[in-house]
Amino acid sequence: MSAETADVLIVGGGLEGAAAAWALSQRGVTDVVVAERDTVGSGMTGKSSGIVRCHYGVSSLAAMAAVGVEVFEKAEELFGSDIGFRQTGYVVGVSDANADNMRKSLAAQREIGVQTEEIDRSEVARLWPYADLEPFGAFGFEARGGYGDAYRTAQAMMLTARATGTRLRQGARVLRLLVAGDRISGAVLADGAEIHAGTVVVATGAWTPALLAPHGIAVPITVHREQIVMVSPGVDLGPVPVFSDLVSLQYVRPEIGGDILFGNSDLAALDVADPDRYLNRADAAFLELAAEKISTRFPGLGDASISGSYAGCYDVTPDWNPVISRCAVAGLIVAAGFSGHGFKISPAVGRLVADLVVDGHSSDPRIPESDFRLSRFAEGELLTSRFPYLGAGEMR
Repeated sequence: MSAETADVLIVGGGLEGAAAAWALSQRGVTDVVVAERDTVGSGMTGKSSGIVRCHYGVSSLAAMAAVGVEVFEKAEELFGSDIGFRQTGYVVGVSDANADNMRKSLAAQREIGVQTEEIDRSEVARLWPYADLEPFGAFGFEARGGYGDAYRTAQAMMLTARATGTRLRQGARVLRLLVAGDRISGAVLADGAEIHAGTVVVATGAWTPALLAPHGIAVPITVHREQIVMVSPGVDLGPVPVFSDLVSLQYVRPEIGGDILFGNSDLAALDVADPDRYLNRADAAFLELAAEKISTRFPGLGDASISGSYAGCYDVTPDWNPVISRCAVAGLIVAAGFSGHGFKISPAVGRLVADLVVDGHSSDPRIPESDFRLSRFAEGELLTSRFPYLGAGEMR
């Protein structure tokens, strides 16, 4: 069987692989093959809750999310299609105990270009008239935040990359990587075919550790099952923003059609799962939790009812931040461990990967590649928020 060759092989056709292909095409790197074991966006991408916000205490992550907003706002121009981005605004509320750190975090976000501000309780009551806001000590607001559709975004990015010459191989499961000496040389597919490339980008999410372990590369990822519940509010909500409640640890966002999407922000204990075999709906205990949290925070939605649910997986690292990094094997780049942040930062992930391929370093001084290096775990230098929130540190 003859081998295919490329300058760059991207393993994984989810959102981050598609973002890398798109960003490489923008840099003029078009001799690229994307090998996807199923179809584009068929893995964790299609299960994303799609929140768009820049509220992070890690400045480089906030900057990546800001890049994401800029790209999503220009989606029609960049991709020629509607990727499902809806700029509803994003509200975050914290307790009195976390108010000072929230204000410091907002100031740090503004320093790197995020448009965010503190707003008062009366303004939030106007934006979300059905909410009980009494327990909160402070609120942040991003008018440019909202939500999007990770699956449609991945498709748009991949189509745009393919228009410049990127080749997509669907149903092409990578069995193992090929290494010649201390350098990557390609990969072997499950059908025995080989793809040879001097640079390989591994963007395989939860499946990354197993692919890299044979080469002595340990990527510390735990797979967490994340449950999502759809709620019929029982009333016409109107144009409400995304609301991140860091008091009762939940978030809600509107859905096209009038439902709201509920997610749990209490991630202190992981629901460890097999990404190939997990329950693809919320279990009874989670449905009960959702009903309790929604009724507590939104007592005005007295006729709300659960209309559906699903579950996906997060690829979680020890510091809840991604790995976007070169490795000990020359020519090998890993983009994995997105820990639930992947959608909103995906355009910046693609650009950082392209920077590592072309230049060897980041082109954006706000986003140093050293922040996301794989070696930080072994070095004990985790990437953590400067302004942590009690009870809600994992995603901040």
